[in-house]
Amino acid sequence: MSLTLVIGNKNYSSWSMRPWVALRAAGIAFDEIVIPLYTDAADKQRILDVTRSGKVPALVDGDLTVWDSLAIIEYAAERFPEAKLWPQDRAMRAHARSISAEMHSSFGALRNECGMNLHRPVRAKALSVQAQADIARIQEIWTDCRARYGAQGPFLFGGFSGADAMYAPVVHRLRIYAVNVTPPVCAYMEAMQALPAFRQWTEAGLAETLVIEKFEND
Repeated sequence: MSLTLVIGNKNYSSWSMRPWVALRAAGIAFDEIVIPLYTDAADKQRILDVTRSGKVPALVDGDLTVWDSLAIIEYAAERFPEAKLWPQDRAMRAHARSISAEMHSSFGALRNECGMNLHRPVRAKALSVQAQADIARIQEIWTDCRARYGAQGPFLFGGFSGADAMYAPVVHRLRIYAVNVTPPVCAYMEAMQALPAFRQWTEAGLAETLVIEKFEND
């Protein structure tokens, strides 16, 4: 039975990007349904018809619906162990899950001040002390992972994992808002931007024409 991933606009929906990139990069087949965000009551009801959380993304697998980005990645890792969405080594896997959970629960200032908008012209903006602290912590996480596991491949844990998917939208945020980053962080961002799944999402987002004003104002 095929999977169906329900997502929001690719230009704006950072939470939708995470499981989409995870599934696509891992070679897990799925159908896709895009429901525009913040448009009208009908689209809101379409989301509610899939998941009572009222939010995307949501993964439908037969009679089962899994919602929330990290939960979807965890489910896909269990459902398709051959895809190796988490590192095989137990200590590395625990590390990957820890930084993924931190991404899930933290960095609110960065999210609020540097919204996902692929169409935004690349330029810097003044950021709060809290957002700058978020960026410093993310660079610390990425630099530590690359120092530990960089010999095994270009991603956070060598090979691509769910942790890379969880941080994929941050790569766009740092790029779009022209944030100064260290050489190791820049190298990781380049590796992510070269990932076919990352490129496919980006190209599709740039092709979208729907404009949501609340996300267009810095």
